Amino acid sequence: MNVSVIGGTGFVGSHLVERLVADGHVPHLLVRPGSGSKVVQPEHCRVFEGDVADPAALAACLAGCEAVIYLIGILRERPEHGITFEELQLRGVERTIAAARRAGIGRFLLMSANGVEAQATPYQRTKYEAEEALKASDLAWTIFRPSVIFGDPRGRMEFCSQLKQDIIDSPLPVPLFFDGLAIGEAGRFQLAPVSVRDVAAAFSGALGEPATIGATYPLCGPAALTWKEILTTIAAASGKTKLMLPAPAVVIKAVAGLLDRWPWFPITRDQIQMLLQGNVCDSGDAFAQLGIVPQRFDVAALGYLKRD
Repeated sequence: MNVSVIGGTGFVGSHLVERLVADGHVPHLLVRPGSGSKVVQPEHCRVFEGDVADPAALAACLAGCEAVIYLIGILRERPEHGITFEELQLRGVERTIAAARRAGIGRFLLMSANGVEAQATPYQRTKYEAEEALKASDLAWTIFRPSVIFGDPRGRMEFCSQLKQDIIDSPLPVPLFFDGLAIGEAGRFQLAPVSVRDVAAAFSGALGEPATIGATYPLCGPAALTWKEILTTIAAASGKTKLMLPAPAVVIKAVAGLLDRWPWFPITRDQIQMLLQGNVCDSGDAFAQLGIVPQRFDVAALGYLKRD
């Protein structure tokens, strides 16, 4: 099957392209100018230069395809460069839905995020609104909502590599965030990291599974881990031990409010808020339906951190 992948050079995209090729599909990739070197297995792909805001490039990428997968997502905005949640996570989806309909493509798979809702952070809101736009279309849609995703970053931004760089490699103690005055809850909020290979397998598998049409699937790893457990595992995989201390979220948010406009500051106010909400789900039925045995989040799975 010819499959257009919007966001195919990013972290998840590189693993998905690899899986699509292994499953016998031909990825059509929309690649920004100057990013051609990020394409994995280019000999098995068709590459179209442009971006999601370029109607001609988008149309060329979708031409001749039977399905489209939209992966583009960002964790922080850079409005001065046109990089906003509204533009990339909502308007980009709307443009791609319209382009798919013009191209006669009936199948559309969207990567959303676990925990999205209408009244939340701009990241969560735009993901939610993109879901609603797709559901309102006449396309045969499938939506996946991954928790935090881990795996070999291949030189791209990835959850564990970023935490290693910003927190584990820092000379400062590891912050165990807590809300309000609940110091006893420091670092106890839970996440369920999911392997990027399992996410890629879910997307590729859904292409040939009609039962996934019209379904929304949460994708979480097989274990819910506390923030403290996650950082302890990342430290161990990096060959380090770290002092961990409670950190009141209100103080960190205040500092972020002053500094998170600059990309060198490691975390934003909204990211702290989303962390404290937790990010867990039960994906047993989804993985079973697609024949996937999800990878556990442990030191062995994070071997790639030793290369950093």
